Amino acid sequence: QLQLVESGGGLVQPGGSLRLSCAASGFHVSYYNIGWFRQAPGKEREGVSCISKSSSSTNYVDSVKGRFTISRDNAKNTVYLQMNSLKPEDTAVYYCGTSYRAFQLMCPVTPYEYDFWGQGTQVTVSS
Repeated sequence: QLQLVESGGGLVQPGGSLRLSCAASGFHVSYYNIGWFRQAPGKEREGVSCISKSSSSTNYVDSVKGRFTISRDNAKNTVYLQMNSLKPEDTAVYYCGTSYRAFQLMCPVTPYEYDFWGQGTQVTVSS
């Protein structure tokens, strides 16, 4: 069965870095679009980044472009989110999710397009 487990969250100072991991089981990450999303307290879940199953193309929301990098390690069946130059507004619970749809070019960074989710990992950016 599908399973996603996020890890790597924690407390980091502004300007610092974290690498989040999304470890998959029951399927191979290369066969699914994998997205990273986040949800701050009292706010809706928002998209962060995604990597396509077909072409491995990536997509980012404007607020993280140039700072975050999504990648996939097929051997480890894991998708990563490298987060650099972190800001307090990046504080949220970060989730990974899967979508099996065939998208033409870019995977979407909209939560409703994703079907299965992990339980999240907390990222706190504070001095």
